[in-house]
Amino acid sequence: MKNFPRIVFIGSTPFSLFSLKELYIRRYNIVGIITNPDSIFNKKNKINNTSVKKYALENHIPILQPKNLLDSSFLKNLKIWKADIQIIVSFRILPKEVWGYPKMGTFNLHASLLPQYRGAAPINWAIINGENQTGLTTFMVNNQVDSGKILLQKKIKIKKEETAGTLENKLKKLSGSMIIKTLEGILQKKIKPQFQKSFSILKYAPKIYTIDCRIFWKETSIEVIYNKIRGLSPYPTAWTFLFFEEKKFFRFKIFIVKTIKKIHFFPIGFVIFSESEMKISVKEGFISIIEGQIEGKKKMNIKNLINGIKIRKNIFVR
Repeated sequence: MKNFPRIVFIGSTPFSLFSLKELYIRRYNIVGIITNPDSIFNKKNKINNTSVKKYALENHIPILQPKNLLDSSFLKNLKIWKADIQIIVSFRILPKEVWGYPKMGTFNLHASLLPQYRGAAPINWAIINGENQTGLTTFMVNNQVDSGKILLQKKIKIKKEETAGTLENKLKKLSGSMIIKTLEGILQKKIKPQFQKSFSILKYAPKIYTIDCRIFWKETSIEVIYNKIRGLSPYPTAWTFLFFEEKKFFRFKIFIVKTIKKIHFFPIGFVIFSESEMKISVKEGFISIIEGQIEGKKKMNIKNLINGIKIRKNIFVR
């Protein structure tokens, strides 16, 4: 075990877990972990631990799970760990009382090329906005969200068919080595923190709510619709209302699509079926559904989806 530095790791998501595992496997001195409180997620009151907590318990690493990051007992217990440095990957905004106390400071890993896409959902928004590249940034935490001095950055390309899920997986696989490289750079004093660059236009990545995921077929271009579906897949998922002969409708989640650019004379939002295809008319052509989910049913590929829809005439989305 490497005795220096004493590290407190802060994170809660599966994305966080990649970095935590890399630190642990390389035998860095993780003296404690801060993660989110347990949640109860079904009628049987089953407790859901974060993936980070599960890993901590498996490897006998002390944990704290504060609801209130300014709670006096939490802050007291945190300082008992006597951290030299703290590392954050996917967590809440920390008060200065938490990020400011280690003598070597606290650094964060963010899934964008800062200063662009500061906020809670950088992976989603980069795809929604049609970007062709993104990456990872490590930076020193300060009083302003995602605004501290940059330590390292790593760029990657965003493919045309990329979804938020596939892009997240790519960034996850890079995150552990990025954390190690940053930590070693700090310890060896080989990294000189740099102020974030100034841009005339900054793009942000706010939290995405269910209402934000609805598709408006008439108001946007085929590329905008395509990018939105990719950027919300598999979570929180783009959706629309699927109407059957104006009499009944269901919420319809859309996960994977392809575009067909073609002149047509169908009304926008009209749903057209063939034996192996379900496509929705838009301004410049069609959005062809590859994977979707009708309310009350499981997520299905297009073949099973079509087989489950008995009425195939006078269907439209809105």
